[in-house]
Amino acid sequence: MGHVPELPVTSVHLNHTAILAGDRQLSAEFLAAILGLEVGAPFGPFLPLDLGNGVTLDYYELRDEPIQSQHYAFLVPDEQFDDMIARLEALGVTYYADPSHTEPGQINRLFGGRGAYFDDPDGHNMEIMTRPYARP
Repeated sequence: MGHVPELPVTSVHLNHTAILAGDRQLSAEFLAAILGLEVGAPFGPFLPLDLGNGVTLDYYELRDEPIQSQHYAFLVPDEQFDDMIARLEALGVTYYADPSHTEPGQINRLFGGRGAYFDDPDGHNMEIMTRPYARP
């Protein structure tokens, strides 16, 4: 196998990803409400949610098929975290300090920040965190 040249880390960025949903409108609006964002106009079979950092979540509707739970983590501004928790509470959505959902109604304080996990309408395990994970 030949030598593969190394690319600078900054040359690759996630642009968009599809999130499977039983009802794309319901799921996109749910996450938009929690994060304080707006759902975009439909784009073909997708309903986009622009995260504002060049990444779009494209909700794609699957009817009559089971949806495999995925994990999506969002780095959010610390000053908006409390508002997001308040919106979860207002919607009656239980949040957890841990990804296994064993610590209901609590947040974590990993890496000097704050974080919480919650399920979206399709059972995707969503995470909001104010500090990125420290990596070795």
